[in-house]
Amino acid sequence: MHPVIGARAEGVDLRRPLRATEIAAITAAMDRYAVLVFPGQHFQDDEQLDFGRQFGEVEEVPTLVDQARRRLADNRVNDISNLGADGKILAADDRRRMFNLGNLLWHSDSSFKPTPAHYSMLHARVIPPAGGETEFADMRAAWDALPEAMQARVRDLVAEHSLIFSRALLGFDEFTPEERARCTPVPQRLVRRHPASGRLSLYLSAHIGRIRGWPTPEAMALIRELTEHATQRPFVYSHRWSVGDLVVWDNRCTMHRGRPYEDKLYPRDMRRVTLKDSAPTLEQAA
Repeated sequence: MHPVIGARAEGVDLRRPLRATEIAAITAAMDRYAVLVFPGQHFQDDEQLDFGRQFGEVEEVPTLVDQARRRLADNRVNDISNLGADGKILAADDRRRMFNLGNLLWHSDSSFKPTPAHYSMLHARVIPPAGGETEFADMRAAWDALPEAMQARVRDLVAEHSLIFSRALLGFDEFTPEERARCTPVPQRLVRRHPASGRLSLYLSAHIGRIRGWPTPEAMALIRELTEHATQRPFVYSHRWSVGDLVVWDNRCTMHRGRPYEDKLYPRDMRRVTLKDSAPTLEQAA
């Protein structure tokens, strides 16, 4: 679908258990393309979870909204929507809507956790008539295109990630003391090696707020420069959703962001299952 990232995969019903050869083929395609689009997959939540489990350990989703206000019953299915527990569109000033606007920033899922995300699997249930695309940037290609001097400068740096850092970029600071305690910054390599391909990749995210050993203004200027480089059009695939699309991406070598839509007028119901990576990035081979 794009010169460096993304492919369309057809001819398989992901609601049934996959054969070992199918799992191997999907894994190999993910290692090559980093983003796979499976059209026409009409999942229920448990079917989406069963599909995800065939590729690794599913994350428990830590929500910053009280469970009583959560729309979906299973914590392992992440609600990427503009809907409340009553099924109605969130009010314009709803705290959850303000928090969810962070999805419009370039990020990598769960980079703010000690062990971040492996695959994310996002499924379209209801989509708006216009907008709401998701864009994916290939961090391998972005690394390859960096000048050698910049590669040497950033190769061994360690960044600190937190949800508080990304929401601060939007002016959101309505965290309770308990939420702030859960958002303690975690260290991640700024450059990581993709284990299957051996390729190096930038590991960027809006969740970055510091670089260890650097003054914060200098660190954030570098992060902004790298992000602007990595999200140039030659590295980015933009996905226009259809109902039933399942898009799977590898957070170890991509960034993504949602695009705006009329979220105060039209419902958008997307559900994500996320797999946990094997270990913190500092414990993985560099």
